[in-house]
Amino acid sequence: MNRRNKDNPSGTAAAGAKTPGAKSGPPGAPASNFIRDIIIRDLETGKFGGRVHTRFPPEPNGYLHIGHAKSICLNFGLADEFGGKCNLRFDDTNPTKEEQEYVDSIIEDVRWLGFDWEDRLFFASDYFDQLYEWAVQLIKAGKAYVCDLTADQIREYRGTLSSAGKESPYRNRSVEENLELFERMKAGEFPDGSRTLRAKIDMAHPNVNMRDPVMYRILHERHHRTGDKWCIYPTYDWAHGQSDSIEGITHSICTLEFADHRPLYDWFLDALGVYHPQQIEFGRLNLTYTVLSKRKLLTLVEKGYVRGWDDPRMPTISGMRRRGYTPEAIRNFCERIGVARTDGVVELSLLEYFVREDLNKRAPRRMGVLRPLRLVIENYPEDQVEELEAINNPEDPSAGTRKVPFSKVLYIERDDFRVEPPPKYYRLAPGREVRLRYAYFVTCTGYTVDEETGEVTEVRCTYDPATRGGNAPDGRKVKSTMHWVSAAHAIDAEVRLYDRLFTRENPNDESEGKDFTAYVNPNSLEVLAGCKLEPSLREAQPGERYQFERLGYFCVDPDSAPDRPVFNRTVTLRDTWARIEKAMKERKA
Repeated sequence: MNRRNKDNPSGTAAAGAKTPGAKSGPPGAPASNFIRDIIIRDLETGKFGGRVHTRFPPEPNGYLHIGHAKSICLNFGLADEFGGKCNLRFDDTNPTKEEQEYVDSIIEDVRWLGFDWEDRLFFASDYFDQLYEWAVQLIKAGKAYVCDLTADQIREYRGTLSSAGKESPYRNRSVEENLELFERMKAGEFPDGSRTLRAKIDMAHPNVNMRDPVMYRILHERHHRTGDKWCIYPTYDWAHGQSDSIEGITHSICTLEFADHRPLYDWFLDALGVYHPQQIEFGRLNLTYTVLSKRKLLTLVEKGYVRGWDDPRMPTISGMRRRGYTPEAIRNFCERIGVARTDGVVELSLLEYFVREDLNKRAPRRMGVLRPLRLVIENYPEDQVEELEAINNPEDPSAGTRKVPFSKVLYIERDDFRVEPPPKYYRLAPGREVRLRYAYFVTCTGYTVDEETGEVTEVRCTYDPATRGGNAPDGRKVKSTMHWVSAAHAIDAEVRLYDRLFTRENPNDESEGKDFTAYVNPNSLEVLAGCKLEPSLREAQPGERYQFERLGYFCVDPDSAPDRPVFNRTVTLRDTWARIEKAMKERKA
């Protein structure tokens, strides 16, 4: 491979580069953060030749989650703001855990979030030959050696944070012997785990990552892209910085746990004498009532706590998409929480707030009854059906209106009727008058009870024909407006109600000696069959989102079929921004 200029591998500024602070896309100044400030200073000083080139480098060993979304938005967002580029690169260096399924899901998720890497889709495996050649270069320079210690012995020899490590007995092999052994490792002559290639740095270094780290390990495993070509695979630390260098990355942005690895990142690049990007770390996202560890998410999937990686209770991007979250809501959330130098915890309710805010603007309104109770209007003509005009979205006048059928027999929510209403209960009760949305005022005249269960099975009312459209000409007021559907025209549907997956705010806290699965919410999913929806939803397609008036936001699930529609509740109508701010202030206090 041709060596690139150490400060500017392309030799020119990026095409279309913008002045610092310029931003493409939606209007409005971008939120300031320390990474953005670093980039602005680099552009002002001409570092990297005025280029901005970032990358998002996921491992294809699981599905992306909301924490990855923050990194995606940051990397692609900064590149877009400064007229630069962002690559999508898969860190596929561990064939024992990687699958093509994960590659495909990651590509779909990043596209769905609204980002485009154009022709810059790369894999660390694209560089396996170059990485091998560079490893040989370090061996020849006396900076790498083949070690016969086992993994346990390497850990033992490494020492601790307070005590130095000790050198491997194989550390001083000759260059010739190391070259021969490394070639034989590549040729497959040795079993898994029998030998490694290690960098020769300093076993007394205060940073344990610098104590002769492993660069290659032997794994006789088939790779999802390279097949059986390789039986030695580079470690993340060896592949990461060099992949950045090959691609001409300027700012290698990663989460805080890699801060202690930065000296090693720099050492490898300097030892090779190649183009040197700048690694910058930021605090990772943590959410209340959520786990974001891939290991823990995999446990939830494999042990059947959820139905798969795209279960709507999961914090994965595919799960949120299936639940009905919009990419705009996720991007707005990521921008709002900002970028910090330390890890932090964000309220799950804040994410839900941004979902509500976005869906409120775009989701068509519909009426649906989840727990139906039959309501008969006694004085309404037996065979009459009216087409009443209903607003599709009061936030969007261009959404227009639709016709909703109204007839003698309706369904209302079971919770909207009480035989003995409690204080401040303003909905339907014996002798009480309420408004039916878009329709009429009705007054309860009676009800029927199942003698065995004591459950109300039917409510009877009379209606006032003069109140068509929901307004009384005499100016009288009612304290409640209720949604409904016509029994003769309603469609049956299954509705899945989702709650938080964990009962504990911090399920990662194992101080009480319990595994995180001990806090899985047994009531995180409630499936309601026989729900009644207005007929306009008959043709609703998977992925479409609606607000069911008074109930929340819902999305058509991929399980849906023409004769069996299935809706997921995305988020309820609860919580205002004021309540969220109050809760956050109380937590800080």
